[in-house]
Amino acid sequence: MNQYRIFEGLFKEFYKSENVIINAEMKKYVHFRVGGPADILLIPESKEQVIKSIKICKENNIPYFVVGNGSNLLVKDGGVKGVVIKLNEVKNINVYDETIEAECGAMLKDVSNAALEKSLTGFEFACGIPGTVGGAVFMNAGAYDGEISHVIDSAEVIDNDGNIRTLSKEELDLGYRSSIIMKKNYIVLSAKFNLKNGEVRKIKEIVEDLTNKRESKQPLEYPSAGSTFKRPTGYYAGKLIQDAGLKGYTMGGAAVSEKHSGFVINKNNATAKDILDLIAHIQNEVKKQFGVDLHPEVRIIGEDKK
Repeated sequence: MNQYRIFEGLFKEFYKSENVIINAEMKKYVHFRVGGPADILLIPESKEQVIKSIKICKENNIPYFVVGNGSNLLVKDGGVKGVVIKLNEVKNINVYDETIEAECGAMLKDVSNAALEKSLTGFEFACGIPGTVGGAVFMNAGAYDGEISHVIDSAEVIDNDGNIRTLSKEELDLGYRSSIIMKKNYIVLSAKFNLKNGEVRKIKEIVEDLTNKRESKQPLEYPSAGSTFKRPTGYYAGKLIQDAGLKGYTMGGAAVSEKHSGFVINKNNATAKDILDLIAHIQNEVKKQFGVDLHPEVRIIGEDKK
């Protein structure tokens, strides 16, 4: 029984009815294509809707989870109790001289394209990351020797008391796949990035080169959440997994990619349990064979199926 449906009307007062979805099948909204239902899924179209939604959840003791594009998310088979707020329609991007200001739901590739259009360099590394600005700041996303910490100026956030604050780069405390946002469970509303003027031709060449690398080396033909594990200090997760003899290893419908062992993929109608069991097996084998702890990079939410 969906105990939170009684709050549906509160949200429909300031949402389009189609953006308040009851018993939403989360597998439709995450790249892994697995996961049970969320009691209520909200798809806001403005920062004001996000702020008001969180206020209502706090006032009514409704558990809530804020997610972006679902590209780095695993939802368990039992689904999510309470409210999921999916931010990918809060996506305005503005360019001022060498600064780009982007809302939390803006796709990184769209920010990269906006930079290219204005001959701004520095954001090319993110052109192929399939996530949003909010998620990228949350985890200090990176690829190909670049990361958010290299370009960010500040971020507008909601803190745990519901206050809207602007945090400087230093206050964001960005580390390897971590930030103060992650540590304190703040919500990113927008971010400012400082870039530099460059040559369109050179920027295009870098973007095309990185796109080709990504397409040739990553299993983009299967649902996944990107790199499954954080890089352990002094090692590469994919090589450890391959050296452990796990390339192509399957559990249920989940598999270690043949193309890149750092990716767990949904190969054949996997369940979230299949994926989680495979992640645990990989961790155990790598620990047993090499003494290295692998930590998931993918964010896991929800409950197991009863």
